Amino acid sequence: MSTAARLPLPGALWGSYPERRGSRREPAPWAVAARRYRKVAERVERLDFRGLADAELAAHAAQLRQRLVREGLAEHTMAQALGIVSEVAARELGQRPHRVQIFAARALLDDRLAEMATGEGKTLAAALAAATAALARIPVHLITVNDYLARRDGESLRPLYARLGLSTGIVTQEMDPGARRAAYASDVTYCTAKELVFDYLRDSMVRGRDAGALPERVSHLRTQRSVVLRGLCMAIIDEADSVLIDEARVPFILSRARRDDAAREHYGRALALAAALAPQRDFLLDREGRAATLTRAGQDKAERHAQGADALWNVRRYREEALCLALCALHLFHRDRDYLVRADRVEVIDATTGRVAAGRAWSRGLQQLIELKEGCSPSPAIDSAAQITYQRFFSRYLRLSGMSGTLFEGRGELLHVYGLRVARVPLRTPGRRAVLPTRVFASAAARWAYVVARARELGASGRAVLIGTDTVAESQELSALLHRADVAHAVLNARHDQGEAQVVALAGASGRITVATSMAGRGTDIAIDPRVAARGGLHVILCQANASARIDQQFLGRCARRGEPGSCETLLSAEAEAVRGCLPPRVVSLLRRGAELRPRSLARALARFALALEGRRQTNMRRALWKQTRDLERQPIVGAPGA
Repeated sequence: MSTAARLPLPGALWGSYPERRGSRREPAPWAVAARRYRKVAERVERLDFRGLADAELAAHAAQLRQRLVREGLAEHTMAQALGIVSEVAARELGQRPHRVQIFAARALLDDRLAEMATGEGKTLAAALAAATAALARIPVHLITVNDYLARRDGESLRPLYARLGLSTGIVTQEMDPGARRAAYASDVTYCTAKELVFDYLRDSMVRGRDAGALPERVSHLRTQRSVVLRGLCMAIIDEADSVLIDEARVPFILSRARRDDAAREHYGRALALAAALAPQRDFLLDREGRAATLTRAGQDKAERHAQGADALWNVRRYREEALCLALCALHLFHRDRDYLVRADRVEVIDATTGRVAAGRAWSRGLQQLIELKEGCSPSPAIDSAAQITYQRFFSRYLRLSGMSGTLFEGRGELLHVYGLRVARVPLRTPGRRAVLPTRVFASAAARWAYVVARARELGASGRAVLIGTDTVAESQELSALLHRADVAHAVLNARHDQGEAQVVALAGASGRITVATSMAGRGTDIAIDPRVAARGGLHVILCQANASARIDQQFLGRCARRGEPGSCETLLSAEAEAVRGCLPPRVVSLLRRGAELRPRSLARALARFALALEGRRQTNMRRALWKQTRDLERQPIVGAPGA
């Protein structure tokens, strides 16, 4: 079979809706691959299309498209394609790709994840790869962090694709099925992972595939609509570690609302009883696993409350499940950390991005319990029609690649779960980031006092300061302290998320101080002005206790981009839940006396050890879920032919 015949595109060979059902091929060793990528990048730089008129360049692109379809993505044709796409980018966008961007694009075309430092031009590198694959008639999904970036990148790069004879589609949350179908019919489609996965679930219901679909609803849904995707041929994921690791375990559930007054009464009873139970005596909490367990005393109290209650409460299983969920809602899910309350609604906060997760709700009644706890009108109960995780979904792409500045630490998990290897793209210019020693404070109050003084000092000197906090509540607390100290600043969190990109883009101005939760504004460049550069660049203060050093680097990497000056420091508190939850009480007590510890590196080492333990626990949980879903997929589907 020729290379061209193996190109993953809709047709006779792959079917009308191509997707992977087996394991991914073993990638070439890194030493071999890196040598190949460098050679392609050098060959592209030697190609010179500058003397061609626009019409001649267009003719070359048309001829090359026929060769790519006929010969496939062979080395010599890829080099020619990358050369032509680079020349078109220079003419249409005013950006001539650098060697490292071509290197990264070649890695993406080889089904690899490219670790490319922040500010090195990931957006254009991804476009080079997408355009090359699209010229070979492979439908490409280019997946961005949010709707704003999907629109921005799709619109800004549309002239590049149009000059090559390629169409561009953009999928955002507010679009109807017809508009989505038209966007996915384009050669290159910009979208978010969430929109893509829900469109896939809807298609799976129409097509009657597994993906967790309930058979009795398939025939009804099939008559209501048709599929919008053309299959899962090729995806390039921006900020791939966030999607493939940090959000890997989140179940995306296709559901429909169901009015159930009995369920509301059931949850209300559970919440009232949960508030009357005593910790340790009636129930135990697992803060790491976010679960509650009733003791024998708690079970007896629940049974006594069953007298005269509704039929649902008289079933022990339902009674105790609702009660444990109510205990979680009361004690383990917190306002301004896990959710916001706005306009009589509870909105879930994405733990990874710090943004409101639009359209996301907790399942099994937890959403309604939290709404009742906060005095909001409970939303209708939901029936789950189909569900899938990113682990399962992205493993089904025939060609899969992605980019981020922080992939290498998770390389083992990415290879184990997705069969993807990480390519480290060299820096265009040497880095100039100054990393200050991590500091551990005995209390959160001591840490905030230091942050306020540090921000005031650096802002007054003309530098720009970006401060990262863990939760909305912490960002609000720090903002209040800065106001009290008369320090002007901007706040960016899930509560203040309007104009996010503009706030982050201004964060590099002289004297500017910005407080942001988690990775708010990720994907938007922070441009520092000349006065800031002359005084040492952007200074990043990270006040989060992240279990993964990779997540730390995502925030710290906002400074010193493209060889610019910059500095960063990490501040930890012994009171942080991630630290306290992973160490014995005696060690936590020692950490809380961190100011007296000699050497101070001991306190830093103990805190980092706690976070490393938590990171290992989370990795093991993701791997266990992957193994569980893999084993389920290997079982025959009930009702399927031959089952």
